[in-house]
Amino acid sequence: MRHTPLPRPFILASAAALGLLLAACNDTPPPQDATLGQKLDSAIARTERKADELGARAENALDSAQVRAESATADAKAAVESAAGKMADRIDDATITAHVSARLAGDPELSALKIEVSTHDGKVTLSGPAPSEAARARAAELAVSVKGVTGIDNQLQVKAG
Repeated sequence: MRHTPLPRPFILASAAALGLLLAACNDTPPPQDATLGQKLDSAIARTERKADELGARAENALDSAQVRAESATADAKAAVESAAGKMADRIDDATITAHVSARLAGDPELSALKIEVSTHDGKVTLSGPAPSEAARARAAELAVSVKGVTGIDNQLQVKAG
């Protein structure tokens, strides 16, 4: 098998590429009297160092992104839990309102009245007319007996009829 020498333009292009590679590495090139093999070995070593450095930077960037993603996930989880808690409070208030209204509707003396019931954070507000002071007090008793009620604001007005 016969060995063909490399064409001069190929050698010049290779040398230019090697020079660009060296310049990209920001390292000082080997001495002028170094052989082509030494220059190539030096360029490979510098390139490997630069690759290691870039790899370390990429790992740091990935670690930083992962920390930010974990933080964002924790923030999102907290926001969802907060929203769920607020929704649960509203559902509880709505449930309390419905139960108080049902108890009032089930009482013979109070069922025909237009008593408005509203609940906020477990505190029930009763408003509207009451035929007597006893009916007004009875409405408050019924409301207090509902599970989850934390207080009563009895604004029922006794109307002489």
